[in-house]
Amino acid sequence: MTKIVFISADGERTEVDARPGISVMQAARDGGIDSVTAECGGCLSCATCHAYVTDAWVVKIPGPKPDEVVMLECVAEPRATSRLTCQIIVNEAMDGLELELPESQY
Repeated sequence: MTKIVFISADGERTEVDARPGISVMQAARDGGIDSVTAECGGCLSCATCHAYVTDAWVVKIPGPKPDEVVMLECVAEPRATSRLTCQIIVNEAMDGLELELPESQY
């Protein structure tokens, strides 16, 4: 299993196990991360799975594709490291991946 760390807006860290091949969004939902609501179920149509990849990790994972970039224009509180977790597919090299969750999603 790959460990993914979600950091709430108040700094609380929650580690979840993720099977390689699933999305980070699915790992969040399976792990009880309530602020990743993912209303569209991962269809890239709502941006309710928005998170910030930490600076240490942003260069270690593939960047967003054009469709994701368009959806990121709709998020509240965007940053240069904003991603939609439904578009990040877990692999073994992501063990320890850290994502900060926007305060606007609580």
